[in-house]
Amino acid sequence: MGNFFIDVIQKDIRYHSNARIADLALLEPVTRQAVQNIVRDAAALNLPVMVFETYRSQERQALLFAQHATQLQKVGVHHYGLACDLVRLVDGEPSWKASYTFLGMLAHRYNLVWGGDWSSFIDADHVQRIAVSDQPRLFAGIWYPDPDDGPIVA
Repeated sequence: MGNFFIDVIQKDIRYHSNARIADLALLEPVTRQAVQNIVRDAAALNLPVMVFETYRSQERQALLFAQHATQLQKVGVHHYGLACDLVRLVDGEPSWKASYTFLGMLAHRYNLVWGGDWSSFIDADHVQRIAVSDQPRLFAGIWYPDPDDGPIVA
């Protein structure tokens, strides 16, 4: 039986891409809807954000790690269509220096995990659908969230 990762992501021509990909179509549908809600709500709060990265290949992760742009050598939840980086727009330009506290509030509103809550390292522009405790099963290929489950944060 397939899932979004098998049926969509693995078949996408960009599966091994070195490029940054911000295509919402590569977020599984529950995650996509939550991200769209966050973007809408942030704009309503006059805190506009842009979708900076959705899907990320292992090849791109290796490049980012070599450039010291990430602390993770192996690609994580982005690879499975379950994570998104949202960048704050300040005067119409992406800014990583702005506060992202509001993103935590919005992520929690839509039952997403916010990288700003992590104790291992802070990833304040990152949201994901699954709990960190579920990542080993995801990475091992033995589990993928069912779209009918809704967001999973336990």
